[in-house]
Amino acid sequence: MFKKILIANRGEIACRVIKTARKMGIRTVAVYSEADADAMHVQMADEAVAIGPAPAAESYLVIEKIIAACKETGAEAVHPGYGFLSEREAFALALKEAGITFIGPNPHAIAAMGDKIESKKAAAAAGVSTVPGYLGTIETPEDAMTIAEEIGYPVMLKASAGGGGKGMRIAWSADEVKEGFERSRSEAKSSFGDDRMFVEKFIVNPRHIEIQVLGDKHGNVIHLGERECSVQRRNQKVVEEAPSPLLDPETRAKMGAQAVALAKAVGYDSAGTVEFVAGQDKSFYFLEMNTRLQVEHPVTELITGIDLVEQMIRVAAGEKLAFRQEDIRLEGWAVESRIYAEDPTRNFLPSIGRLTLYRPPAEGTTGNVTLRNDTGVEEGGQISMFYDPMIAKLVTHAPTRLEAIEAQARALDAFAIDGIRHNIPFLATLMAHPRWKSGALSTGFIAEEFPGGFAVPMPGGETARAIAAVAAVIDHCLNARKRQISGQMATTRPHRFAETRIVQLGTGEARQSFELTVDDSLGETHIRFADGASDLVVTHWKPGDPVWTGAISGVELAMRVEPIPNGVRLATRGVAAEARVYTKREAELAALMPEKRGADTSRVLLCPMPGLVKSIAVAEGQEVKAGETLAVVEAMKMENVLRAERDVTIAKLRAKAGESLAVDAVIMEFQG
Repeated sequence: MFKKILIANRGEIACRVIKTARKMGIRTVAVYSEADADAMHVQMADEAVAIGPAPAAESYLVIEKIIAACKETGAEAVHPGYGFLSEREAFALALKEAGITFIGPNPHAIAAMGDKIESKKAAAAAGVSTVPGYLGTIETPEDAMTIAEEIGYPVMLKASAGGGGKGMRIAWSADEVKEGFERSRSEAKSSFGDDRMFVEKFIVNPRHIEIQVLGDKHGNVIHLGERECSVQRRNQKVVEEAPSPLLDPETRAKMGAQAVALAKAVGYDSAGTVEFVAGQDKSFYFLEMNTRLQVEHPVTELITGIDLVEQMIRVAAGEKLAFRQEDIRLEGWAVESRIYAEDPTRNFLPSIGRLTLYRPPAEGTTGNVTLRNDTGVEEGGQISMFYDPMIAKLVTHAPTRLEAIEAQARALDAFAIDGIRHNIPFLATLMAHPRWKSGALSTGFIAEEFPGGFAVPMPGGETARAIAAVAAVIDHCLNARKRQISGQMATTRPHRFAETRIVQLGTGEARQSFELTVDDSLGETHIRFADGASDLVVTHWKPGDPVWTGAISGVELAMRVEPIPNGVRLATRGVAAEARVYTKREAELAALMPEKRGADTSRVLLCPMPGLVKSIAVAEGQEVKAGETLAVVEAMKMENVLRAERDVTIAKLRAKAGESLAVDAVIMEFQG
């Protein structure tokens, strides 16, 4: 077994590999760019080597620097994680030439499966079901349009070296093929250094299901069941689960057998994933093979009890797999949410900055529920514009699917992050969505259920009453603390405090009001509503805690707490509201106060995220129709096309191509 390994990656996956290596008694070496000098993976590793400037092309993607770090530290093997160099045949070959073991598949398997075009040819030869398409390299948009017409719309435009949703577009017409081809090729070039494209038929209402395979260097290959990854946005996975609610044992066996056949055909000897696009009728077609550890591997680990990173290390060291296919049992259900630094209310645009607050829920097993949080950040850390905006992967495991979803919902409510925008409100809303709970999924789920974008819903019914109760209890606790402050003005008359409170949720026409009293005279806290209902509230919350946890009439709840003037903003179960707590007289006066209106931004185009202006598509004085492209801004290696929301005339350009802009910077002005 290896004594020391180097992890050629960063963030949560580097931390994940270090944890397993530590468990196995193997010393670890981290590499880091200038932007990651204080990163968690650097602190966790036994040694760390600086490898260059922040851009990945000058640090994490430079093979020579990784090999030099191995030689400098005496690392015997390299785990590539995912992304970066993990699927580069050239990297595996360079390590082999340097006498360093690659903890991953052999170079031949990477070459055969890493190229999307060649992998489809290999899959067809191995008897694996494949999607109709054109498997040659396409050079021009015109060629792509011709091929798309022959295949039939809709089609999927894909970068041969693509992954992570980059370099992919669905096209429903010749015009969309032409524009999508150029955008996808540009993204592929900047992300992977390879702009080769191909086209295949897009399966309508598809599901994304993948099989985890594991092979060794002695010809043994098994599969560890499937993962359902259909909840996606812009081809980027958002929520994953294992097993899939679609598959029955027979379909699982067929899909697993095809995945194993393909892996054996290319001599696969590590952990890898065979991805399929599946129809609602359980038909399935080969999509691609990822010759690396997947982001979503924890859900498989939790239902099988197998540490995939450990198996990769053991296989790389020459050991045989310690189990056979018949030994694999899928126990319970696991759900994973990817927590990203992005603003779901602004079309999921990236958010960068410092994590002024980072308090994840406690990991571990309680009863029959397990909670796991894979992360590479900590409070005070920086979310950089140079890398993927993932903050953490929150994973729950329980005996049944609905129990795992419920555990995930509770964990999301208990997760406190501040300093940057994040997608927890969206994930919490997903967990409460009836269609998600029913398992009636497709890759179009998010687009279909949130066609107008995402806005955090206001609470209603019992949830609104629960939020009002918690707001009143928090206000009561804060008032009690204020009364203990020393040095207050003395008075000869006894204080009398109004007992009745008016809790207002929201503002404007959506405002809800609750009249109630807080009674803690008997040592218990009771909320008594004006309509006669009463709730017993039990909590250990104290001022300053970012999450309220407790029970309301026996029902356990967690709520994110953010102070606002005269109240708090509370979020739970995918809904949120600003809760202001008044006495009756204060409520009467508050009703007379004018509400602040937001600034009018209808005459300007604002930069929706920190990013680089790739191009400006208009000129001053030009008339533009609704839907036409105004500018393209790149952030996190993704090109975001900014379009006119209405017919406008360009008055003044405030930015130009090549400029780096902050969020809400003015790109151009429109005539009134």
